[in-house]
Amino acid sequence: MNVEVVNTGTEILLGSVINTHLGTLAQGLFPLGLRIERQVTVPDGDAIREALTTALARAEIVIVTGGLGPTTDDLTREITAELLGRPLRFDEEIMRVIAARFALRGFTLTERIALQAQVPEGATVLPNDNGTAPGLYLTCASDGRTVHLFLLPGPPRELKPMFEQSVLPILRRLVSGTAAVQECRIYHVLGMGESNVEALVGESLLAIPGLELGYCARPGEVDIRCIGPEAALEAAEKIIVGSLGKQIVTRDGRHIEQAVVEALTRRTQTLATAESCTGGGLANRVTNVSGASAVFLAGYVTYANEAKIRDLGVEPALLAAHGAVSPEVAAAMAEGALRRAGSDWALATTGIAGPSGGTEAKPVGTVCIALARRNASTTVEQHRFFRDREVFKDLAARTALALLLRALE
Repeated sequence: MNVEVVNTGTEILLGSVINTHLGTLAQGLFPLGLRIERQVTVPDGDAIREALTTALARAEIVIVTGGLGPTTDDLTREITAELLGRPLRFDEEIMRVIAARFALRGFTLTERIALQAQVPEGATVLPNDNGTAPGLYLTCASDGRTVHLFLLPGPPRELKPMFEQSVLPILRRLVSGTAAVQECRIYHVLGMGESNVEALVGESLLAIPGLELGYCARPGEVDIRCIGPEAALEAAEKIIVGSLGKQIVTRDGRHIEQAVVEALTRRTQTLATAESCTGGGLANRVTNVSGASAVFLAGYVTYANEAKIRDLGVEPALLAAHGAVSPEVAAAMAEGALRRAGSDWALATTGIAGPSGGTEAKPVGTVCIALARRNASTTVEQHRFFRDREVFKDLAARTALALLLRALE
């Protein structure tokens, strides 16, 4: 069944709002054997009519997001009713739920709020526990096909739970026993360029029957995406793991920080960080993961040498002899964080993000990363990342996490 998505909202096209809907929808559809064939974003207004008309003529499943609210630019409901020839009917139950929600919050009902209780004839109402605008599910005939049309609210905090709780169960029943469900495996490869990765595995992977292959490159990192039946994926895994080995940081599409938190959780161990050049970015990545509070004890951002001495116990003589960007100071920072936080592991970063500050001996892009562990020797790596300041910091943080993940595994 072909799936098309129409995202509405002028704010998306102006760049004021980032469109996260496509990721939510695509990731939910894939396990059902469904993939989005086309996605279009249109401004509020008559452009919705044209986009919806086109989608209904091509697809069996059409998902529209946005335009269900009470303001004058919310026209999705009205345009859909017009196109399908379904008059709008006032739904007393929807209005009762909206009124109760407003009363609970002490808000005043306005005349336009009642527009959200208008339902195209024959539509199924999808409840919205996180807002006032309900979603709608309709079916219609187009060129001898039955089209399943879903109208969903625009705010992500409303759309995501509605999609998961109301839309996916409907789609699951529709495709049961008919969709060819495939598996997707994504290998995160760190520290290599896309062309280097492709040169090592590309030709061999292309020779596997039934395998869909793709690459996605980011600074210092490449994703290898493999889609297909299990036999093809197993053959691909042997080639990828055999060729890239330790450069692979995760094999299941998880971000590296998620894998780190999960590994620490399984081992009931804890982590602290000591950062200079990454400026807290390392701790930020870890704490973005749900459940990090069980394993992350403390993060020290010691940008100045005085802070390294005061907060981590780095010896002034060590800084004087080797400089802040050195394997010796990185190790002392990690060991200091381990000692101060009482953690099982500690990561430290110190480097020269640039564009100024480099020397002949320590050019811009130099970074030292240390991993300390209780009752074990400290590991230190030195790298040079030829990137701008922001990307340098991101690469340093990801490389530090990769060092920890390999030790944990």
